[in-house]
Amino acid sequence: MNTRNRWLMIAVGLGILLNPLNSSMISVAMARLQTEYKLDYTGVSWIIFSFYIASAVAQPVMGRASDLFGRRNIFLNGLVVAFLASLLAPLSPSFGWLIVFRVIQSIGTSMMVAVGMAIVRIYITDKQAAALSVLSIFLSGAAAIGPFVGGVLIHWWDWPAIFFVNIPFAIASYLLAWRTIPKDKPETSPVRGLTFRKWLELIDASGILLFTAGLVALLVGLLSAKSSGQVSFSYVVIGMIGLLSLGAFARHELKAKSPFIPLRTIAQFPAMTWVNVQFILVNVLFYSLFFGLPSYLQIVRHVSEFHTGMLMLSLGLCSLVASPIAGKWIDKSGPRPALFVSAILMVFGSVWIVTLNDNSPVISVCIALAAFGISNGLNSVGMQTALFDSSPKEIIGVAAGLFNTSRYLGTIISSLLTGIVMGGEFSFTGFRILGIILTVIALTLVLMSWRRARTAQLKQSKA
Repeated sequence: MNTRNRWLMIAVGLGILLNPLNSSMISVAMARLQTEYKLDYTGVSWIIFSFYIASAVAQPVMGRASDLFGRRNIFLNGLVVAFLASLLAPLSPSFGWLIVFRVIQSIGTSMMVAVGMAIVRIYITDKQAAALSVLSIFLSGAAAIGPFVGGVLIHWWDWPAIFFVNIPFAIASYLLAWRTIPKDKPETSPVRGLTFRKWLELIDASGILLFTAGLVALLVGLLSAKSSGQVSFSYVVIGMIGLLSLGAFARHELKAKSPFIPLRTIAQFPAMTWVNVQFILVNVLFYSLFFGLPSYLQIVRHVSEFHTGMLMLSLGLCSLVASPIAGKWIDKSGPRPALFVSAILMVFGSVWIVTLNDNSPVISVCIALAAFGISNGLNSVGMQTALFDSSPKEIIGVAAGLFNTSRYLGTIISSLLTGIVMGGEFSFTGFRILGIILTVIALTLVLMSWRRARTAQLKQSKA
């Protein structure tokens, strides 16, 4: 790999890491933001919801937009959007404005993630697999160390620092990308000749609007009712609007020529569907702990942001160490044994949370973090392999997009679950109830993994 390609990889890596870094740093800022803006726990949870809903919509849209506007242009403009959002977010006069800038930040960082891998795949032909694996390290590493980085920044410079820290990354990535990413060549793709109206049809703008409006309305209805402690007529109406919008979305997707979420494909391939259902549950478990545990440590146990970040680092390190080991194991034995062990570890970690009490040493939390970290490393490789094994080659691109959507849905559901359990105030009792619910979900995963392995064995014996 020549010097120019190395700098191109660094440019892309510095850009794409901003999305996972910002999605994970916020986990240790929840308690500080709750105090800063005088919110209950349900209200401050929107700082998580907004980012993931925007990412779930923006990444596939920007991937398709790159065919029309060029991958280099999308990447560079994404850096500008992320830079401006990170600069303005700390100046927000209210929490509502902070949410607005958080959404803009999510869109900007999603623009880079959507085209970053494609840029490397197109322009780096020498040792391409190694180059793509390095980018994966940028993504997974940023997510893993995010809570630690956030804890250190908040400890020394308060919560605005988790936004300002993006600025040097964005500037460095922009300068390198401007010099190293070749200019987009005119392509003969029919997408280039589309009118704006036709392009909206191509990205399924109607489906995206129904999906986003339905999800947001449903979340507002459910969380507002839980936070206020009473079910008012207005909350019921908002929730019903959300359900109706999601119903209309499902009907629209079944008829759309280029659906945002390919429901027809899901119905045609049940094995692939079960992998995505399992992946949703995996992410519900992981992110419920990922966002719930820092709040437990800071609000219930009064642990500082710095020490919370240090403790959360064990989660990321265990995940990073387990991933390459999982890769070798899965290459030899297939994904099913690794996924079964992962589910067992999640059961253990969830049960361990339930056994914690007010006098438990804070360091004992690392046991649950280690269990979930190792299981995440196994899942990151195992679920991807299971997806490819269950998906026909001719729809592998659609399957990969659906897989990413499942990740975001699991993350959003995890935040919703935590918000409903906790209501307006994060408490030790609520955290224990959350642990019980996670244990039930983890046991469900164990049963699903066992049944899939059993079904595969029966098919092999019949063959």
